[in-house]
Amino acid sequence: MTPAAPLPSCTPSSLANRFVSLVTSAALLLAIWPTGIIAQDSSKGPPLLRDAETEQLLRDYSRPILRAAGLEKQNVQVVIINDPSFNAFVADGRRIFVNYGALRESETPNQIIGVLAHETGHLAGGHLSRMREQVAQAQTSMVVAMLLGLGAAIAGARSGAGSAGAAAIAAPQSMIMRTLISYQRQQEESADKAGVKFLTMTGQSPRGMYETFKRLADQTFYSAHGADPYLQSHPLPAERVEALSGLAHSSPYWDKKDDPALQHRHDMMRAKVSGFMERLDTVYRRYPMTDGSLPARYARAIATYLHGDPRSALSQIDSLIKTEPNNPYFYELKGQALLESGRPVDAIAPLRRAVQLSQNNALIEMLLGQALVASENKAYSQEAITMLKAALAREPEAPLGYTQLAMAYGRAGNLAEADLASAQAAYLRGDNKTARDLASRAKTRFAIGTPGWVKADDIVNTKPVKN
Repeated sequence: MTPAAPLPSCTPSSLANRFVSLVTSAALLLAIWPTGIIAQDSSKGPPLLRDAETEQLLRDYSRPILRAAGLEKQNVQVVIINDPSFNAFVADGRRIFVNYGALRESETPNQIIGVLAHETGHLAGGHLSRMREQVAQAQTSMVVAMLLGLGAAIAGARSGAGSAGAAAIAAPQSMIMRTLISYQRQQEESADKAGVKFLTMTGQSPRGMYETFKRLADQTFYSAHGADPYLQSHPLPAERVEALSGLAHSSPYWDKKDDPALQHRHDMMRAKVSGFMERLDTVYRRYPMTDGSLPARYARAIATYLHGDPRSALSQIDSLIKTEPNNPYFYELKGQALLESGRPVDAIAPLRRAVQLSQNNALIEMLLGQALVASENKAYSQEAITMLKAALAREPEAPLGYTQLAMAYGRAGNLAEADLASAQAAYLRGDNKTARDLASRAKTRFAIGTPGWVKADDIVNTKPVKN
C-alpha cells in the first residue's frame, strides 16, 4: 500500500474522506502482494475473461484446496481478471479473482495452486467479513477522534497554537489507520499459514507458493525498503518471505513435483493466454519458430488466427488436432477461427466435436449455438434454442448466450421469447432501460401469468443491477 500523504497538511474533511476510502478499499481487496490497493468501480464490475480450457484447469487446481478448507459445497469460483499484472485477491465470499498476468507468468501448476491456497485461506478465515467489522469500528473511532481533534483545533486557534490543534486531529487518525492496517497484515499472515496447511492436507508442495512470494518480494524490495512497516498492507517482503520459508520447508511434500500431465496442461494454458492476450511480436519472442513444442505451436496458431491469416491459422490448428485428436480445445479454436472468418456453417462440425469431447462445456455450447444461428439456416433454429438454453441453465449470467438465444427464437418466429431473451441480455449487460423496455414488450406477447410473462414482469420491476 502506498503510504498516505503527510497528515498535518490535510484538512479534517479531506483527511476523513481519504481515510474512509483507504479502509474501504482494504476491506474489498485482500491481495496476495499488491504494491497498491485499487478500489474497483462496483457499478461496472471488474473486466473479466472467460475461457473454457483455462477455467477447467483452475477448477481442477482449486477443488482439492477448497475441499481441504471445508468450502467444497460453497460453490467458490475462480474468476480471471483482464489485467497483465501478477495478482490475485478475494472480494466476496464466493470468488477468487486471478489476473491473467499471474497465469501467464506462473511457471508451474504448483505456483498458481499456492496462490489459490493463500486466497482460500482468506475465505476460510472469514477475513472479508471481519475486515468490514474492523472498518465499521475504525470509522466510528475516526468520527470520535475527529470531533475531539476539531475541539482541540478550535481551542488552539483561539490561543494561537494552530499547529498543536492540527496535530490533535492528525494523531488519532494516524493511530487508527495503523491499527487497521496491522489487522490486515495479521490476516495475510494467517492466510499464508492456512494456505500451507491446505497444501499439506492435499499432499501438495508449498514450494510454488514460496517461490511466488519470494519472486514478488525481490521485485518490490527497493520500493518497499525503508517504508514504515505499519503503513504496509502486508508485512515487509523480507519478513513475510522469512516466515513463509520456515512454514514451507517444514512440509513433508516440499520436494514433490507437479505431475507431468498437469504441467503440460499448465504450459498449454500459458501459451493460450499469451496467444490471445499479447502482441504478435511478443508471442513470437516467447515462442519462436525454432520452438517446435506443442505449447509454442498452440500460441503461434492463436496469434496467426487473431492477426488476420486464417488460411495459415487453420493449417496450424489442423496440425495441432493431428497431434492430439481428442483435445476439445483445438476443435473449439478451429470452430472459433472459422466462425470469425465468416464461415459459420464450416464451424459447426468442429464445434460439435468440441462439445462432445468437453462433456458439454457450457461456453463451448454457446459458441456452437452462435454458429448455428449465424448459419441463417432455419433448420438449425430449434437445435440452437435447445443448445443455448442448456448452456444458460449452467451459465445464467452470460449475456452473449441470451443474445444468441434471442436471435434463434427470432429465426423460429417466436417473438415473445426473443424479446424476453433480449431483455435478459440487456439486463446482464447493465443496460436497465433497454431491458425494461424489451421486457415490457415481451409481457404484451405472453399470456398473463405464464412463465415467460412472470420472467418479463420480474425484469420490469427489478431494481437496476450492480455487478
